[in-house]
Amino acid sequence: MNPYDLARGLHILAVIAWMAGLLFLPRLYAYDAEQAVKPEPLRSEMRALLRAWQARLMKIILNPAAGLALIFGLWLIHLDIQARGAGFLGEPWMVVKLVGVVLLFGWHGFLSTERKRIAAGTSVRTGRFWRMTNEIPFLLAIVMVVSVTTEWTFG
Repeated sequence: MNPYDLARGLHILAVIAWMAGLLFLPRLYAYDAEQAVKPEPLRSEMRALLRAWQARLMKIILNPAAGLALIFGLWLIHLDIQARGAGFLGEPWMVVKLVGVVLLFGWHGFLSTERKRIAAGTSVRTGRFWRMTNEIPFLLAIVMVVSVTTEWTFG
């Protein structure tokens, strides 16, 4: 086993865990938002449960997986720079990948901020909003994976 294969495998595993959380958390937000029309005390009990799940998902899966994905991704970049120089960082496929990473971290930050609003009862997002935006991370992942696996370029 060489270091590159190890870094790549660990990066893929961390990204899988991170993506699972990024895809599941908005669904929990949708369920939470839809509790507004339910009668008490069922609404309060379900919201408390959903909010506990949201906090645990963020603390136990999303944040650690995002950190590990970043660490292993930076390790891969370091190994690639050693092997082929830093020029690949300017290639279109890599620029697309890095923009995707920034967007995923932005979405993660948005979800984190919104979790705090939901917990405080100040969120104005609807279940429909969360269902419509739920697939954003997966769409970004498609573009990023295709870019990295094909290493496409112009010309």
